[in-house]
Amino acid sequence: MSNYVLSCCSTADLDNAHFQRRDIKYVCFHFQIDGADYPDDLGESFPFKDFYKKMAEGSMTKTSQVSVGEYIEYFESMLQEGKDILHLTLSSGISGTLNSAIIARDQLKEKYPDRKLYVVDSLAASAGYGLLMDKLADLRDEGMSIDSLYEWTIEHRLECQHWFFVSDLKYLIRGGRVSKVAGTIGSVLNICPLMNVDYQGKLIVRSKIRGKSAVMKAQVQKMVENAANGTDYDGECFISNSDCYEDARKVADLIEEQFPKMKGKVRIYSIGTTIGSHTGPGTVALFFWGKKRVD
Repeated sequence: MSNYVLSCCSTADLDNAHFQRRDIKYVCFHFQIDGADYPDDLGESFPFKDFYKKMAEGSMTKTSQVSVGEYIEYFESMLQEGKDILHLTLSSGISGTLNSAIIARDQLKEKYPDRKLYVVDSLAASAGYGLLMDKLADLRDEGMSIDSLYEWTIEHRLECQHWFFVSDLKYLIRGGRVSKVAGTIGSVLNICPLMNVDYQGKLIVRSKIRGKSAVMKAQVQKMVENAANGTDYDGECFISNSDCYEDARKVADLIEEQFPKMKGKVRIYSIGTTIGSHTGPGTVALFFWGKKRVD
């Protein structure tokens, strides 16, 4: 058993059983829907199916990151037990939570000068962030020290590839990622944007593809082009989805057919309420290890 804690935010979008099984601690973001506030606690307080149904019916959502005070309380509970901490945050290209975690770290350093508290920008999101955490848990369990694991994270975090598609443009229009005019035209033409997370951890539209079937194939082709060892990829693959499991399963089937050496089957998770508030229902996100993101 290691003498340090591996930690992240709930926006890593794995399920609670997975976090518990891998001994990964997490702190919750928050969201608001129909004027009521909830923790983004992996669907426990507000089931994902109900959340996305509300969005589809027109309910407005807002999200808020972990505050400095919440980080202090969360970190201190572990520091008081004599534990060191390696905490990864949701990408700074998507959220300002990194800054809050750093402020909390700096305040706690004065109170716990003998403890190590590393805060790292994951430059990742959703189950891509979760895939990164899962790999860190492997390395921790193999005996890697917290200092070495911190260095490994900085060196390899951009090798975690993220490829998303969205089948309903209205949520990207609402969030300002797509203009209203372009979104209206795109909806008429059945355009499904294919996006990824770039080297700065920002969500970028890479291509506009007509039809869901075509964008699924394009998404899998991105894995062929970018996965470590191509179709001989032998690592793990995670998919997250926002209330469109059948679409996620179709992508997973295509991947399992094309990547026979992959470690186990594709694992499918739900996109949580923080990320889902911005993408809306109908999003499928694919994550795997591969080429370092450089643009």
